[in-house]
Amino acid sequence: MNDSNMSDNIETYLKQILQQAHEIEIRRVELAQRFNVVPSQINYVIKTRFNTENGYLVESKRGGGGYIRIVKMALRNEPRLIEEIKQQLPKIVSFRTATSVVSSLCREQILTVHESELILTLLSKETLSVGDVTVQGQLRARLLQQLLSRLRFESERN
Repeated sequence: MNDSNMSDNIETYLKQILQQAHEIEIRRVELAQRFNVVPSQINYVIKTRFNTENGYLVESKRGGGGYIRIVKMALRNEPRLIEEIKQQLPKIVSFRTATSVVSSLCREQILTVHESELILTLLSKETLSVGDVTVQGQLRARLLQQLLSRLRFESERN
């Protein structure tokens, strides 16, 4: 089985557990043994698939009693979590990162599927094509920042 499929399997396993509990605490070494992979593979999955832009908070403690805690953020009722996503956004945002953020907002029913598609159209490479990839990423970051600010404001009013 290739690494991509194994990463998908690890992600699926963790998400199944998260469906039953709002947060999970795992030991990296034990999870690596379960899937017969090196611990760095677990780190890769956590870093790329369970990050703030995907709607998760991750906390880790290293050492003998170390663990990784993954918390599924409830964006809908928590304006501070929208602010957390906003704070985590880099100054230059790729379309892939933008898609992750917008997908999380849609999954949490903060945005409708239609709204998400419209926003992603506005954040696309084609729309923001200004001849400079860095400027394109900066524009995308500013647009996402504004969207998150507005959503945060709306969630505080509700």
